[in-house]
Amino acid sequence: MTTEISADTGTVIELGPGTGVFTEALLNRGVAEENLVLVEYGAEFANQLSDRFPTAKTVQMDATQLRKLPLHAFAPVGAVVSGLPLLSMPLRKVHAILEGAFSHLRPGGAFYQFTYGPKCPIARPLLDRLGLKATYVGCTLANIPPAAVYRISRRRPRRTFEPAHQDLMFDGQKAPS
Repeated sequence: MTTEISADTGTVIELGPGTGVFTEALLNRGVAEENLVLVEYGAEFANQLSDRFPTAKTVQMDATQLRKLPLHAFAPVGAVVSGLPLLSMPLRKVHAILEGAFSHLRPGGAFYQFTYGPKCPIARPLLDRLGLKATYVGCTLANIPPAAVYRISRRRPRRTFEPAHQDLMFDGQKAPS
């Protein structure tokens, strides 16, 4: 899940870290603890995370409110890592989570979603609406059932065709003025 993330990623937001399994993996990938923002809904888990990772910023909140998280001191955010069960959430909540995540991500940053399903847990129409694309990164066969990882990133804007020489015709003759 964390293979594309390194010390060079910068600030990493983790959604739903629970007991900190992926948090530990991020640290092992070289992400500095002070560059982690752990967003946990459960108060008990949030307290445990604060104790276990004292220099990380632990925030107890619903991930659907991510847009409201004041991260100006932590910018730029290079990645968001999520193990949230997006497949079982209403579409409006998934929309709010993605919109909030991408409001903090720097250009080129990505949202990494871990899932047990056979396909990306984010519906294609929602990806299209938000101008995002999903790329399968890989799977972890050690898990039962196997876990898949998807990278959600911004689509590159489509370029419009602009001829280099608008005043020339195909045969090399100038167009009439």
